[in-house]
Amino acid sequence: MYAVGIDVGGTQIKGGVVREDGAILRFRSVPTPREGGEAVFEALLDLVRSLLTNGEGVAVVGVGVPGWVDGRTGVVGHAPNLGWRNVPLRDRLARALPLPVAVENDANVALLGELWRGAARGAEWVLFFALGTGVGGAILAEGKLLRGARGFAGEFGHIPVRREGGDLCSCGKRGCLEAEASGRAIARRGHEAAETGRSPYLAEVLAREGRISARHVAEAASRGDAAAREIFGQAAEALAFVVGGLVNALNPERVVVGGGVSRAGEVLFAPLREALPRYALPEFLSPDLLLPGEHPEDAGVLGAAYLAFTEGRGARGL
Repeated sequence: MYAVGIDVGGTQIKGGVVREDGAILRFRSVPTPREGGEAVFEALLDLVRSLLTNGEGVAVVGVGVPGWVDGRTGVVGHAPNLGWRNVPLRDRLARALPLPVAVENDANVALLGELWRGAARGAEWVLFFALGTGVGGAILAEGKLLRGARGFAGEFGHIPVRREGGDLCSCGKRGCLEAEASGRAIARRGHEAAETGRSPYLAEVLAREGRISARHVAEAASRGDAAAREIFGQAAEALAFVVGGLVNALNPERVVVGGGVSRAGEVLFAPLREALPRYALPEFLSPDLLLPGEHPEDAGVLGAAYLAFTEGRGARGL
């Protein structure tokens, strides 16, 4: 039995044909249309159809979406980075394919991917942070996804880290973690450092490529660029503030940080480990509490496939 797992991101839509043992047989990605709305749905549908062409016998489809998703109904209540509101995604895809479809928040499915084949394997209490274009989060409690009353639990990116001021977040509020520690926030601050001349390395990148990404800022920081290191230090401090509060509240076995920004490695994790004891109770900290995700690029694809396998068989209790 095979599944198609889809991870819809603010920058890319990734998909793969996944076997029941977790092997990804084929992987593809397409840019997320900047105009949002219906264009994103069409790009998503085209990607799924392209993955169905080799005749592996795909039986189910799973999709992770950034935003507020009711996994019971498959309705995307609000995905601000995609321009979606009240989109009945599961039913629309199921009619168009036609195959059984499971839909869930993207951070939830990424946590399932790390639980199935990654850094959360074997744990029952996990906090998962997805650092990408935005900041997502998911909670595993007693081995089950904690979804909340309406399915929206785990919106760590919209926990305030500033009482006043702060940059504008995609949710419309200011001072959220997402506005401080997301790939978009890091890239924006990198662009400012390039334009003001605080980072000669990033100024050269901007002149050559016309844009600054979080990856460029990570490269600059790894080369010792002071402005880039400061940018990652600010992001790590904000992240540690939220991680510490949640560790104190939930006492997890592991805190897994995944998503594309986690590929920055020690540029992110060194200041994060340094800052975390300022906010988390020492009794709750352990050497193996904070871990990078093992699948920063494809945890969402793996988790969406896992969700499809279990939901397609009528399994409950995740």
